[in-house]
Amino acid sequence: MTIMDSLRVKVAKWPYSVISVLAAVCAFGTYTSMYAFRKGFAAGTFTGEQYFHVDYKVWLVIAQVIGYTLSKFYGIKFIAELKPGQRAKSIFVLIGAAWAALLLFAVIPAPYNIICLFLNGFPLGMIWGLVFSYLEGRKSTEFMAAVLSISLIFASGFVKTIARSMRDIFHVSEYTMPFITGALFVIPLIFFVFCLELMPPPTEEDVKLRTKRTPMDAAERQLFLRRFLPGIILTLVIYVLLTIMRDIRDNFEVEIWASLGNKDNTIYAKIDTIISVIVLVAMSLLILVRKNLKAFRIIHFMIIGGCVLIAAGTILFELKLIGPMEWMTTAGLGLYLGYVPYNAIFFERMIASFHYRSNVGFLIYVSDSMGYLGSVTILLVKELGRPSISWATFFKEGVLVVGIVGGACAIFSLIYFMQTARKHNISEEPQGELNIQSV
Repeated sequence: MTIMDSLRVKVAKWPYSVISVLAAVCAFGTYTSMYAFRKGFAAGTFTGEQYFHVDYKVWLVIAQVIGYTLSKFYGIKFIAELKPGQRAKSIFVLIGAAWAALLLFAVIPAPYNIICLFLNGFPLGMIWGLVFSYLEGRKSTEFMAAVLSISLIFASGFVKTIARSMRDIFHVSEYTMPFITGALFVIPLIFFVFCLELMPPPTEEDVKLRTKRTPMDAAERQLFLRRFLPGIILTLVIYVLLTIMRDIRDNFEVEIWASLGNKDNTIYAKIDTIISVIVLVAMSLLILVRKNLKAFRIIHFMIIGGCVLIAAGTILFELKLIGPMEWMTTAGLGLYLGYVPYNAIFFERMIASFHYRSNVGFLIYVSDSMGYLGSVTILLVKELGRPSISWATFFKEGVLVVGIVGGACAIFSLIYFMQTARKHNISEEPQGELNIQSV
């Protein structure tokens, strides 16, 4: 028995709640640390730099998103077939490669260093699936996933605040800033991953409540997609829309706020902290819902509510009934109320509801591959088709579409899955594993 195995056995004797909290905090810390290697460059503006009449920063965002998108397509196979013993090593190798790309970005002159952001994005696209695989298939997955998912909201503003502070206070150049930002998180990353490795495998009760999670080969993945195709198509439409606008908000938040007349460097962390707390509470409460199908319905209502919030807030802002601060908070909250469940608990409860032996990582990466493909496509369309429109105006128009179309698709998704459950007499109560052919 190795030292890690011995430590894991000792941790398994701890109270279940303590293990869950430890895993949640370490998953949050791991993914927040990853963001330091991904989003440091987004804190820069690279003012006045253009190539082929397209802003240099836009080229950087496009390059990274293309790398991230290709990573998601590769991740469909990589994450679905991942074995638990490969997780920690994969995280360190992938993030190390992304950090090396940031070093090249600092030393290679523009515009040749644009390719470095592509090299940075590709390895980082697989980190979410690696981290989430530690948490899925457990009775406390909602709580742990909620805490992990808050890093999607909190980490972006947090990293931008740190990066811009280094630029403004310590006068670090915008080219060196991403590499140094990553360097600050190397030790925290190692610590959090080490702690994740101490987490014992799911218990027998976990398996009974949530269905056993297993690697999936190509045939099993195809069968799953065919089995739930209408619902998956609706899910992809919603997720692509949410990903596009969430990504634009994430990458061009500095420019959006500048267009709205706000130049406060702390505004990103302030708003994202408020949103993080609300989403964390909303998702964590689902741990109280033992019945999987009931929880699956509630998650749909959460997504529908997020879309309504986006549309309502944008309309009120357009009518000048609320100000920029309220609108950005409302739009951000609505986006993440819709976006975060798909990255954490939507597929978790879907698998548990229909008692299907599979894994969440596969479904997340199918969705992410489509979402980021849509994101990079919209970036190109905006820059080549509507280059003069401000990011604030583009964001406002986009979130209104998300609110209306996404809300409608979420309603149809709810109807489809509930009808499917009734058709196949799916019980509200956890039943362990069933053969998909019998369902």
